[in-house]
Parts: sequence; structure tokens; C-alpha cells
Amino acid sequence: MSFVAYDLTFLFFFCLFLAIFLIIKKKNLKREGLLILYRTKVGLKLIDYFGKKHKNLLEKSQYIVIFFGYVLMAGIIYLLFQLVYLFIKIPELAGVIKIPPIVPLIPYLPEIFKADFLPPFYFTYWIIALAITAIVHEFFHGIYARAKGVKIKSTGFAFLGPFTAFFVEPNEKKVEKLKIKDQLSFIAAGSFSNLLLTILFLVILWLYFISFYAPAGAIFNTYTYNVLNASEIKIITNERMHIDSYPPLDLTKVIFGGKNYYINTKDAKNLTGFGLILAYEDTPALNAGLNGVIIQVDDNEIKQNADLEKELSMKKPGEIIKIKTLANGSIKEYEIELAERPDNEEKAYLGIAVFKQGENSFLGKIRNKLIFWKDPNTYYKEKYSTDFILFIYNLIWWIVLINISVALGNMLPVGIADGGRYFYLTMLKITSSKRAAKIAYKISTYLILAIFAFLTMKWFLSL
Repeated sequence: MSFVAYDLTFLFFFCLFLAIFLIIKKKNLKREGLLILYRTKVGLKLIDYFGKKHKNLLEKSQYIVIFFGYVLMAGIIYLLFQLVYLFIKIPELAGVIKIPPIVPLIPYLPEIFKADFLPPFYFTYWIIALAITAIVHEFFHGIYARAKGVKIKSTGFAFLGPFTAFFVEPNEKKVEKLKIKDQLSFIAAGSFSNLLLTILFLVILWLYFISFYAPAGAIFNTYTYNVLNASEIKIITNERMHIDSYPPLDLTKVIFGGKNYYINTKDAKNLTGFGLILAYEDTPALNAGLNGVIIQVDDNEIKQNADLEKELSMKKPGEIIKIKTLANGSIKEYEIELAERPDNEEKAYLGIAVFKQGENSFLGKIRNKLIFWKDPNTYYKEKYSTDFILFIYNLIWWIVLINISVALGNMLPVGIADGGRYFYLTMLKITSSKRAAKIAYKISTYLILAIFAFLTMKWFLSL
């Protein structure tokens, strides 16, 4: 039985338990807006203990918390406007991003939207990651409130249909009477905790990865290509080529400047609507349909790109080499005659392109630095033959992703997020006018909601 079957069984029993719990505790439930709240006293003593015992530490750290609150707010605003800019500059990008801009974090999200760039998101991952993220988030809100002398009235669960959330309920009237800086630290504490969890689990992910994974192959991103002016392509042949890669390629041969190229067959049917078009060069790798992770050249094992480059550097043009690849769990074998390199006729040429993904973008550089232990163009394999290793790795990965997403998203200056109140208090401090602060708060909220509406519309129209 696959893990999905166990996971769905777990999901069924969890929903059953939740339904029975809500029926039994019906008298203790209270509806507030769209949410159903179940209040408890669980955790209050622990919040009191940390809030009082570490009051001095919490007081001293509040400026750090406030600072990172603004850093996270600036970060999510930058990302949001960067996405708008890209959607406008590159309209087809909306069709590439498979997940809509606004969607609740639900189990099997990558599978639902066929987002192959994400690992599986099982219900087991969802419940564990949600518990860690939400409990620590609310706990930090609670201890910063207690450090300021604000009583926590209750903790509990909030239900919106099948979705569950955690909360701490401070005395809101006392919170509103705090100094602005104290309110800011209380509000930002939740997102700050998620930032700390992101760093902690990144370290755990790194240690886990180097302990249980090893390089086992070289990944190439594409075949060697060029960018041509579509209007200048005069000869389109009837020669077709299909490569069972991922995604599959259906190509048509064209002749440009006396050289052979291959372009997408769909594009070849109507080139008049194009300006510049991507065309694959006529190379040994392309003609052989080479695809998958390169794990062996002749009798030599390939563990990473450096091994592949070393092997090819020792070959001569016209030499026939044997390459083994791993594709979709199967071993494929190829015999390929190497060509001459366009820039040096004495060196062998295979015709694959290898580059670090995102190295020319700001966000890509950040990602590559964060995951410094993993070369995006190297295939890694578990040191021990067990699916449990991958299961734990993906779980930790989702904990990291969800925590940084909550840390950023929660600081959006919009009414439904902590960042809305944070922005309002900031404007109140700057303007000393409640009216001006409320106007700025409303403008910010409506602007961001309009941006999300625009992104969602662009995404929907691209389907």
C-alpha cells in the first residue's frame, strides 16, 4: 500500500475525530463571524511562566522584534510588486505559475494544481507543519503580551469548515492602552517566531541533508539553444523530432543562416506572430534524445557536474561515448558521437546546457545562498534505501516553506493580517492623527486587495 493510502486514511479519521469533538463540545463552541471558536485554558500557565520569568529578555528584544517586523513587511511588499511587474512585463508568466495567487494552504495542493516543482504535500505534512507554525506563532504573541502585563484570557482552536487554526486571546482593551512600541512588539512577535523557526529548521534541513544524501548524478537543464528572429526563418522542413523528456519536446527542423535548428512544432506553424524565438541547435545530445540524470559516461561514474565536465574534456570530436541516464526511475543507455565545439574544433561537444537556476536574479541568488549545501544541477540520492528518508526531508522542507510564508504573509499591511494593525500604528506614530492613520490603513488594504484581484484575474485568463 502506498503512503498516499495511509495518509488519506489518517485524513479520514482526523475529520471523523474532529466532527465527533465538535458535536461533544457543542455547548463550548461560539461563533464569531465566519469562525467557530473553542476556548480553553491549555497553555496559559506556560505563557505566564515565560512571560514573567523572561520579562527582562523580552523587553530588551522588543526593538529587534519590531525591526524585523518592518523587514518582513518590506519583504512581502517587494515580492508582491515584483510579481505584478513580472506579470505585466511577461504576460505568459501567469500561465507558467500553476498555483493561483490566492489559495488556502491545503493538503495535496501541488497535486491539485499539478505544480511539479513542489514536493508532495500530504495531510500528515500539513497537520504537523501547521501545528508547529501556529502554536509557536501564538505562543510568542502570548508571552510578549504577558511581559507587558496584559492578561491572556484563553487559548483555543478556531474552525472554518475543515480548516483549523490556533489562537491566544489577550485582553484587547489593555493591549490598545499599551504604548505604540509595546503594541508593535506584541503584533510582530508572531511573525518573528516564524522567522526564527525558518532559520532553525533550515539548519536542521542542512544537517539532515548532508547526513542522509550524497551526489549521484549530473542534471542538465536543456539542450544548447540560440535565440532567433522568427521573421528571418525562411526554410521550415517537414522533419520532426519527438523527445520523451520532461516536459516532452515536439520539434520541427528549420534552417537559419545555413545552419540547422529545431523549434517547437506549434510555433513552426505560425511564425508571423513571433519576434524572437528559442531554437535548439543541431547537437549530438539533441539528435540522440538524451534526457534524464547523467549517471555514467563510458565506464566512469558521474556524481556531479564537475565529473561530467572532466570526462568530456578528455574526449575528442568524432569519438563515440556511452552515456547512462536515470529517467523516471529507469536506466537509459545512449551511444553518441561527439561533435566539434563551435568555439574550438579540437574539443569535443555534446550539446547540453548546464547552469545554476536563478543565478541571474535577486531572489534566485538568495535561494541559492540559503540552500548552500545543495547544487541545483546535481542529482542527490539517499544513502540508505528507504522512502522514510525522503519523507522526513520533504516534511522539514515544508515546515521551512510554511514558516517563511507565514512570517512574510502575516505582515502584509492589509486589514485581515497582523501587518494591517502594524501599519496603522506606524502611521499613527508618524502622523499623530487617528484619522490620517485610518485613511492610510484603508488605502493600503484596498490597494493590496486590488493587486491580488489583478493577479488572480491574470492567472485565471491564462488558463
